Amino acid sequence: MEELETRALRADATRNRDQLLKVASRVFVSAGTEPSMRAIAREAGVGIATLYRHFPTRESLVEAVYRDQVAGLTAGARELLAQLPPPAALRRWMDLFGDWIATKNGMLDTLLAMIESGEIPHAQTQTELLAAIDDILNAGRATGELRVDVTAEDIAASLIGIFTVARPPEHDARASRLLNILMDGLRPAP
Repeated sequence: MEELETRALRADATRNRDQLLKVASRVFVSAGTEPSMRAIAREAGVGIATLYRHFPTRESLVEAVYRDQVAGLTAGARELLAQLPPPAALRRWMDLFGDWIATKNGMLDTLLAMIESGEIPHAQTQTELLAAIDDILNAGRATGELRVDVTAEDIAASLIGIFTVARPPEHDARASRLLNILMDGLRPAP
């Protein structure tokens, strides 16, 4: 009987942690400044003690959200390629990248401090994201649907530029238009 109770508690704790990550991501997107930990707990429908049990510091929460989203971007590239032709997969992945950028809105100060201190290995993240882009580009090159002379670094730089001038969510229409223009330029000439 004790084992069943322990499993139920663990499942509940896992659900709470997942809920906290999901809510924190959403709150970070909509926040103009870094939201309080109490606001995130309240939005997630858990007590502040539950939040601190899973994430004892703001930095631990920011790191978990950041890593969760990087994992989502890398897995997202593979999943999209399994479902869509490479150009459509790349365009949808660009939207995921925009969501990732938007999340930084409410955690930017903490995230930058953590990157600067080395707590978050920025180079590793860059390598993982470039590999995800490369996977899609290589699939598109193999089918002849994407240009062979474009690199993952070109795509990443373009995306950063687009999302710098058209930050989601308030500029979603502009970002979408610019991403579509970028996609047009990634197709080989007829």
